Amino acid sequence: MGNLIEIKGVTHAYKTKAGPFPVLDNLNISVPEGSFCAVVGPSGCGKSTLTRLIAGLMFPDQGEVWLHGERVRSPRKTVGMAFQNPVLLEWRSILKNVILPLEIVAPAMPRAGKEERARELLAMVGLEGFEDKRPSELSGGMRQRASLCRALVHKPDVIILDEPFGALDAFTREDLWQTMHELRVKEPVTAVLITHDLRESVYLGDQVVVLSGRPATTQHVMQIDLPGPRPLEMLYAPESVERLSVLRQQIRIAQGRTETERGA
Repeated sequence: MGNLIEIKGVTHAYKTKAGPFPVLDNLNISVPEGSFCAVVGPSGCGKSTLTRLIAGLMFPDQGEVWLHGERVRSPRKTVGMAFQNPVLLEWRSILKNVILPLEIVAPAMPRAGKEERARELLAMVGLEGFEDKRPSELSGGMRQRASLCRALVHKPDVIILDEPFGALDAFTREDLWQTMHELRVKEPVTAVLITHDLRESVYLGDQVVVLSGRPATTQHVMQIDLPGPRPLEMLYAPESVERLSVLRQQIRIAQGRTETERGA
């Protein structure tokens, strides 16, 4: 398969009263169709800006963003998004929250078809029987599962995950990592994950892209060739320990830190 996402020489700066505020500088990333790309880097280096560029919610000052061989020039209906805060609407049931994207991108789809699709996804993530609950009646992990369903309900080509597990406790987070692998089998999709958790990037990613400090460019790309769902125990294997060591060193470089400074 070819690359579904191509970030080509992207440079971007935000306009401020003090002048341009550079966040990305000649950024290049390629994401093969059907793969899971994890993006890590120092806080504030432009990771969330990257997600908005892929989704067509903003456009680079220089360079190009391509999806499926087409340059992104407007918001894309074929992109689903999930964030750290699930942002579920309290006045809607969980089922109706999941259906919401279909009401926007597929208004002509019969109501019964929308509900069937939403129920199918909710069952996949263990929320069968909770369809009529309100968001406040669910735990944080359950709300995040519902958010993932909402991002996938319209069968997007790309799903962008902007730190969706960052606010969860360790046990719930690991449970959702496994859920993501199960979803990938049943709902094949190309994914871009923004995360600060290196373990998460190694467990979920087919490739891990390390961004440099701001303005961010592509500092390092690590390929992780482990097909199929992964047991959590893989994180303790020597290969994973080595990968995490390399990534930690890359983050130190991106932060402008050296081994000498760490020991000082």
